[in-house]
Amino acid sequence: MSMPERDFAPGDGPAAKVSVSLRAGNIRAVRERVGARGFSAYVDAAVERQIERDLLEEALQANEAASGPIPQSLRDEAADLFRHVKSAPELQEEDGWRAHEAG
Repeated sequence: MSMPERDFAPGDGPAAKVSVSLRAGNIRAVRERVGARGFSAYVDAAVERQIERDLLEEALQANEAASGPIPQSLRDEAADLFRHVKSAPELQEEDGWRAHEAG
């Protein structure tokens, strides 16, 4: 028996089979990373991350509506911090940034 999606928060609930269309290059890239058996889990995690990003963007927009835009100096500071973290030596190893980002 299937439960309606609205009963579960993003990332929660039982797995359910759905049909989606993906570009061939994305399918190949996922299979190369995780194989056929890990495909669904990889896509599920990617969907969950996108939902989190969408919610974060909505929260930022609500904050800007209430408090005004984020000052450029803070934007620059955040961008510098991101560049610093992204260039950390442990992320420059063979697996690199993408392996840590996907984890």
